[in-house]
Amino acid sequence: MLPELPATSGATADPLDPDSGRLLARLISIDSVNPDLVLGGAGEAAIADFCGDWLAARGFEVHRLEKRPGRPSLVAIARGTGGGQSLMLNGHLDTVSLADYDGNPLDPQIHGGKMYGRGAFDMKGGIAAMMVAATRATARGPLRGDVILACVADEEYGSFGTAEVLESFTADAAIVIEPSHLEVTLAHKGFAWFDVEIEGRAAHGSRPDLGIDAVTKAGHFLVALEELGQRLAQGPAHPLLGTGTVHASVIHGGQEPSTYPANCSITLERRTVPGESASSVERELTEVLDHLAATVPDFRYRLIRGLHRAPFEADPEAPIVRTLTRHAEHALGHPPTVRAEPFWTDCALLDQAGIPCLLFGVDGEGAHAATEYVDLASLDRLTDILTATIADFCS
Repeated sequence: MLPELPATSGATADPLDPDSGRLLARLISIDSVNPDLVLGGAGEAAIADFCGDWLAARGFEVHRLEKRPGRPSLVAIARGTGGGQSLMLNGHLDTVSLADYDGNPLDPQIHGGKMYGRGAFDMKGGIAAMMVAATRATARGPLRGDVILACVADEEYGSFGTAEVLESFTADAAIVIEPSHLEVTLAHKGFAWFDVEIEGRAAHGSRPDLGIDAVTKAGHFLVALEELGQRLAQGPAHPLLGTGTVHASVIHGGQEPSTYPANCSITLERRTVPGESASSVERELTEVLDHLAATVPDFRYRLIRGLHRAPFEADPEAPIVRTLTRHAEHALGHPPTVRAEPFWTDCALLDQAGIPCLLFGVDGEGAHAATEYVDLASLDRLTDILTATIADFCS
């Protein structure tokens, strides 16, 4: 049974004006662990069922997208009367593992104005706020523009949920409701993963005349990679994000002590800032590796591009940015802090689809940690800010 918890401030029993804290408790209690992160994870089906029923009961037109069975995303639409701007609010339904959580991760608890539980901060608090805000904004009277809620699968792994949504739906602007401590987030880094395969020659350990040690050759590349990271740190910096970074993540090489290793594989991650891309990183790495091939005897390599996601930077003068910032300042009593995030979010996919967007969400702590909570006062403020922004932008 889903818990009935004390309501947060401003709560009401009116189904047209629901409470985001009570809704969040329901969402936390539904297991939605991403199975691409945790073998056997529940996935998003149960929570998508709940959100779809909740939104349909409040008059939203609900679309279920499920290219991958058991991994649905929802798009819920409150249709406008016409002639207004459409706004998409985007949040992810999946969470990381329950296994390392301190206590029962599916039993939401309130202590000291904070609600604890897996996903409370990242990001079921945002899901609750956007669902309640959209309900409140549309219940006040007809809006001219469409209000679109995208409750997506898989943000914690590959973001196929938002990608699937964008195949069929668009909007004039979007807000990603990832947690941001009620600070306006206008940029984030991207990333590019590469595998570097260093080629040696297998031979018995007693035959150095025949063998080429791929592991020691890889050592030359690791030193060069560290030097590249130092050059990046000293190079031109983005005003919000700083510089790009690079690090070696995984290394495999050799089979047994008595054999020269024929290969050594290094997986690396390059975090990118606006102006950098997977292609520019590939050129950068190729230059480093070609230099080693020209200067280190018997150095041979293959460079393989893996998963990559673009960095994101919003236009600070975009109408959605100005609208949300204005309502945030009114609710907070001061201009909101403008910030950037070092991690990647679905903002980049929306931006690449031509949808101006920004990130704005709750305060709290514990994303992916053993203890996770949302500050309930920030949840109420977020709901109020989103309600006002929807009503203004879509009017």
